[in-house]
Amino acid sequence: MKLTRPLLALATALLAPAALPGLMPSAAAQTLPDALAQAYANNPTLLAARAQLRAVDENVPQALAGWRPTVSISSSASVLDASTRSRPRGAPGATYTDSDRQIYQNSVTITQPVFRGGRTVAGTRRAENQVLAQRARLLATEQQVMQDTVTAYVNVIRDQELLRLNINNEQVLTEQLRATNERFRVGEITRTDVAQAESRLAGARSNRAQAEGTLQISRSVFQRLVGLPPQNLLAPQPLRPPVLNAQDAALAAAQNNPNVVALLFDEAGARDNINLQLATLLPQVNVSGQTFRNDGAALPNTRQTGTQLTASLTVPIYQGGAEYAVVRQARQSAQQARQQVEDQRRIVGQSATQAWEQLQSSKAQVDSVRAQIRAAEIALDGVQREAIVGSRTTLDVLNAEQELLNARTSLVQALSTVVSQSYALASTVGRLTAGDLGLAVEPYDMRAYYNEVRNRWFGLGDYSGVAERR
Repeated sequence: MKLTRPLLALATALLAPAALPGLMPSAAAQTLPDALAQAYANNPTLLAARAQLRAVDENVPQALAGWRPTVSISSSASVLDASTRSRPRGAPGATYTDSDRQIYQNSVTITQPVFRGGRTVAGTRRAENQVLAQRARLLATEQQVMQDTVTAYVNVIRDQELLRLNINNEQVLTEQLRATNERFRVGEITRTDVAQAESRLAGARSNRAQAEGTLQISRSVFQRLVGLPPQNLLAPQPLRPPVLNAQDAALAAAQNNPNVVALLFDEAGARDNINLQLATLLPQVNVSGQTFRNDGAALPNTRQTGTQLTASLTVPIYQGGAEYAVVRQARQSAQQARQQVEDQRRIVGQSATQAWEQLQSSKAQVDSVRAQIRAAEIALDGVQREAIVGSRTTLDVLNAEQELLNARTSLVQALSTVVSQSYALASTVGRLTAGDLGLAVEPYDMRAYYNEVRNRWFGLGDYSGVAERR
C-alpha cells in the first residue's frame, strides 16, 4: 500500500526563492518573519548583548573625565587641650600655659589636569574603539539569534512532517498486517510473512514515538528562542544568496562578517593601549585652586581665610621598571590582536565557502530525492501487484514501502537543510540582521545611549530607554 500523503509542507520551499523570507499570507499562521520579529524584540540573549553594549559605552565618558576638573570639599573639627612649658634663659623657674580651644578647618579644592602625558587622548580613542567593537559583536549576536530562530522554525516544520510520515507509515503497516493475517488464514502465505509484518509494525511504532519526542524537543527550543510556542507554522522560502559563487562568499565574509569587524576595532584599541601605557613615562601638569577657612587653628578665637593657587609638575624618573614592562606587554598584545584578525578572516572565509557548497549540494540532493521518490512509488505499485499474484513475498512489499518512506524522509530533511543553509550563508557574509531581512520591527538604536551619556558630567539615572524607540 502506498503512503497516502503525496505532498509535504516543506515542498513549497524551493518553488520560488526570494530575496527576503516570504510566506503565504494567513491570519491564523505564524510566519517566519513573525517569529524573527518576536525574537528580535524579546530574546534574552540579544537583550543581554544590548545591555553589554550600553555598559561598554560608559567607557567613553570615563575616559573623557581626564579632561575635566575634580572638586572636593574638606571639613574637620577638633578639640585641643594642650599645656605649654616655657623656661626663659636665666629665669629661676618654668612657666606653664594652658591652651584649650576648638579648631574648625574647611576648604574647597578644584584641580584641573593640564597635561597627563597623552593618557586622556589615548584612553578616549581606546574607549571609542571598544564601543565600535562591541557594536559589531552586538550585530554578531543578533545574526546568531536570527539564525538560531530560523533553524528552530524549520526544525519544527521538519519534525512535524517526519511525525506525519511515521504516523502514516504506522497506519499503512497496520493495514498491511491485517491483510497479511487474512491471507495467512486462507493459507496463501506462511507464519513467517505474518511475523515479518508484525516486526515492521513494531518498528514503525517505535519510530513514531521517537518522532513525537523529537518534535517536542524542537518545539521547546523554538519557545526558548522566540518566547512563544509554535502555532501553525508555514514553510518559508530559502533566501536568495547574497553572493554569486563560493569565492565571492569568502571575500564578502572576510570584509563584512561582524566578528572580523569587531577584531579590527580590537586591534585599533590595542594600539591605542600602547600610547596609554607610554603616558606613565611622561610628565604630568596639574593646576589646583583652594579656598579655605580655619577657626582656632593658631590661637583661640582667631579665624584665618584665604585662597591658594598651585601649579604642579610631576616628572617620573624611575618607578622600578614595571612601567616599561607594561609598554612592552601592550606591544605584544597589539601583535596578537593583528594575528587574531587574520585568523578570523580565514575562519569566516572557510565557513562561507562551506555554507555555499552545502547549500548547492542540498539543492542537488532535493532534485535527486524527488526522482528517487517517483521511482520508489512506481516500484512499490509494481511489487504490490506482483505480490497479489504470488510472484513477490510480503517481505518484498515491506521493503518497498520502507524504501519509499526513507526517500520521503530524505526529502523532508533535504528541504529543511536548503532553507537553513540559505540563512546560514547570509549570516556568514554579515547579511542576516533585522534590517537585511526587512523585519517589521523598531530597530534598536546602538548610538542613542552612547550619545546620551558621552558628554554627561554627572547623573545616576538609567538612560537605557533612549535606545528603545517604541
